[in-house]
Amino acid sequence: MVYFDAASAAPLHPVARQALLASLDEGWADPARLYREGRRARLLLDAAREAAAEAVGCRPDELVFTPSGTRAVHAGMAGALAGRRRVGGHLIVSAVEHSSVLHAAEAHEAAGGSLTHVPVDRAGAVDPAAYAAALGEDTALACLQSANHEVGTEQPVARVAEVCRAAGVPLLVDAAQSLGWGPVEGDWALLAGSAHKWGGPSGVGLLVVRKGVRFAPQGPGDERESGRAPGFENLPAVVAAAASLRAVRAEAAAEAGRLRELTERIRARVPLLVPDAEVVGDPEHRLPGVVTFSCLYVDGETLLHELDRAGFSVSSGSSCTSSTLTPSHVLKAMGVLSEGNVRVSLPPGTPAEDVERFLEVLPGTVAAVRERLGAPTGPGPGREEGGREEGAREERPREEEGSEERAPEARAGLVVDAIGRRCPIPVIELAKVIGDVPVGGTVRVLADDEAARLDIPAWCEMRGQEYAGEEPAETGTAYLVRRIR
Repeated sequence: MVYFDAASAAPLHPVARQALLASLDEGWADPARLYREGRRARLLLDAAREAAAEAVGCRPDELVFTPSGTRAVHAGMAGALAGRRRVGGHLIVSAVEHSSVLHAAEAHEAAGGSLTHVPVDRAGAVDPAAYAAALGEDTALACLQSANHEVGTEQPVARVAEVCRAAGVPLLVDAAQSLGWGPVEGDWALLAGSAHKWGGPSGVGLLVVRKGVRFAPQGPGDERESGRAPGFENLPAVVAAAASLRAVRAEAAAEAGRLRELTERIRARVPLLVPDAEVVGDPEHRLPGVVTFSCLYVDGETLLHELDRAGFSVSSGSSCTSSTLTPSHVLKAMGVLSEGNVRVSLPPGTPAEDVERFLEVLPGTVAAVRERLGAPTGPGPGREEGGREEGAREERPREEEGSEERAPEARAGLVVDAIGRRCPIPVIELAKVIGDVPVGGTVRVLADDEAARLDIPAWCEMRGQEYAGEEPAETGTAYLVRRIR
């Protein structure tokens, strides 16, 4: 089995395994105690903190270890907002932040605070000017990830930190995806990370709060970890996390170059091998091992299952892989296709042969899923020969009802009834009937699947047709598509 989901959790680094086993014997005692075993544990904890701080680029007394990366984000946001509550309750986040940031932002808003979501471009990057415009006198905190977890796009953290610093607003950076590749540049104020993203054990995060940042830890007080992460430290895991961070950093420069070549190979060849596939994310400013693409007319969940059967573990932001049947908030914010979405995130050490075998397997797998769904495969404006899909009906003036069937060139438009049908069926039915209207004619797609709001406009852009907007319908929404070629 080939594991291509390192952005979710990287395989445990050999150094982490060695450090974990060694510290189980040496670091089991309470590091707060003064007897020999406690002093030994304290030495291990201090050494781990110094190693992690050196990798991050901060002082050891600015860094604490937390039970997870999510806990680091929540504690950092809550403490910074509370520390600056006299300034105001305004929080700024990007539209593509990790769910841990967005959930904390929602809780802040529900408690009476105000919230601004900064949009991103089609590559998934924010504009620093948008952060500058969002800043106000009552802004207590701004948050920005260093790199996106779904599409790999790196964010302009240093420039956003500069505009935040000029306004006197601290910037919290979620560096979970990038910290293993290098320190985060810029004059940021707070930073969060997660060990299992860089090859450390799960259940360890880190939170950095720069000196001078107003910070009020929330929850019951605790004497451990400066009161910012209460509870007994998981010392063996902390030691393994710090040791693995140092180890991956030592390998980062050489491995980043190698993985970039492999992901570039995927980015370049997928559109050539798979018809109607869109590679998303910034083509240059991205994480070394992450590449994401979406395939028209494909059920994302089925595609992932078929790739799993073929021996490849990949992930997806497709709406069809979620129990809520709603598109990924990242893909939605970018305005790109969500159906048939695949994220390949290569762990360090990935052999080139595994990537080549993936590229050999992918085209046939996608074609098989499309065939199973009855998706269009032939040339033309968006459908194969053979007429309309069942469920598509002709839209004509009432006075002409009962008249003889008109030629396609005379048709005013069609209605595709996809109510109750989930992705990617609404888009498949649209593709099958677009050729049945004359150039300038329209197709109304009736759908109640939230993914249609994203995937129908994306289909239009990919297929060279015009998306004419949406309008309310008796059930669901009517999406209007005008044939222009």
